[in-house]
Amino acid sequence: MIEKYIDNELTLKRWRSFKRRRLAVVSCFILFAMLIATFSSPFLANSRPIVMKYKGEYFFPVIKNYHPRNFGITDLLSIDYRTVKLGQEDFAVWPLIKWDPFESNENVDNYPSRPSDINLLGTDDRGRDVLTRLLYGFKYSIVYAVVVWVLTTIMGAIAGAIMGFFGGRIDFLGQRGVEILQTVPQFFILLTLIAIYRPDLPMLIFVSCALGWIGMSYYIRAEFLKNRKREFVEAAKSLGASTSSILFKHILPNSLTPIITFAPFIIAGNISALAGLDYLGFGLPVPTPSWGELLSQAQKNFTTAWWLALFPALALFSTLFLLSIIGSGIRDAIDPNA
Repeated sequence: MIEKYIDNELTLKRWRSFKRRRLAVVSCFILFAMLIATFSSPFLANSRPIVMKYKGEYFFPVIKNYHPRNFGITDLLSIDYRTVKLGQEDFAVWPLIKWDPFESNENVDNYPSRPSDINLLGTDDRGRDVLTRLLYGFKYSIVYAVVVWVLTTIMGAIAGAIMGFFGGRIDFLGQRGVEILQTVPQFFILLTLIAIYRPDLPMLIFVSCALGWIGMSYYIRAEFLKNRKREFVEAAKSLGASTSSILFKHILPNSLTPIITFAPFIIAGNISALAGLDYLGFGLPVPTPSWGELLSQAQKNFTTAWWLALFPALALFSTLFLLSIIGSGIRDAIDPNA
């Protein structure tokens, strides 16, 4: 189906080569299913019904807040939908998991509690459902990883394109500047800024992008150095094409190999980085669902709560494994010697 939209013979050849790698294709489907699950998590795990009929009127608590008076409650400011009494003609369609990521299970004796029929993967040290927090936490991880990858790739591509295309003094000065920036201890600067300012997702993305573009700039620079003297570039110059047109319409599309090849690996590295920051307590603000925060809880309760180590570690390992398999498949499909 996708092939009919591909009009480039080389791209079509690479797509067919990727499809022959069944493990990579299966990994794509599994990862896509995980993405659907995490971005539809309010409909899969929530303490509110998806749709509810009460006294002849329909409500959609997952996507809209209602006043308790709508359900005959006059002495409370919030609603526990589990306690709403339904009539014979009333009904409620619940998510598969009846917990939201911030809700504690008050019906267990100790926190964290073991896996049970109520909490399939157990609870954390505040009684919150581990499965729900894993499901919601993946959304923050993948958003952080992809946004950082996109921004650092754009920044690195622009810097590398300018240095590689113009060469000479611009390339020399640009490379010296990049080398100076590369000596900066990025991780310690990240920790320092997060310790000074209250971390949130936009700030983590900004700080991660500040110096994260350097590696990609090297690859793009090398591609532009290689392609700037090619025949199609000389032809574009002879036709009077502008510098920006030559850079981004002619050379860049032929220099995308490192961007495409490294994308899954960079995304996997960003997911690991956020998990590490959350584990150290420098990541997303509490009580944001986070895989790293669950692993931090596991370290504090390692003798009594094995599930806090096992399930977040499996989720992290599975995601990184899938991305690595996809990345290997892309690399082999692009490799002309494969």
